Amino acid sequence: MANLMMRLPIGSRSFSVSASSSDNGSPPVIGGSSGGVGPMIVELPLEKIRRPLMRTRSNDQNKVKELMDSISVIGLQVPIDVIEVDGTYYGFSGCHRYEAHQKLGLPTISCKIRKGTKETLRHHLR
Repeated sequence: MANLMMRLPIGSRSFSVSASSSDNGSPPVIGGSSGGVGPMIVELPLEKIRRPLMRTRSNDQNKVKELMDSISVIGLQVPIDVIEVDGTYYGFSGCHRYEAHQKLGLPTISCKIRKGTKETLRHHLR
């Protein structure tokens, strides 16, 4: 397992960034100054993200194509939002970015993960 921690002064505030990887197959994690509380940016395999609204919504294929072109050149610029409930990941935003990654055959996607409860999940499904 490897760990890296940096503290950078930004104006009168400090900001710390940490990244770690492990040999247990879990994805690399980048955490902010909140010490693990709040959203984290993580690379997740696409197949680990459930998309419960995909059955009821369709994506604009022109937008997906534009994103595919952009991602191919400069990579994904904005992570998708994911809620983690009891170890399962649910994606409710970033539908076009997710589909662009699928069509490009990319195995992972950058996600901003927030912990949630089953009640949070029910709220998003309304």
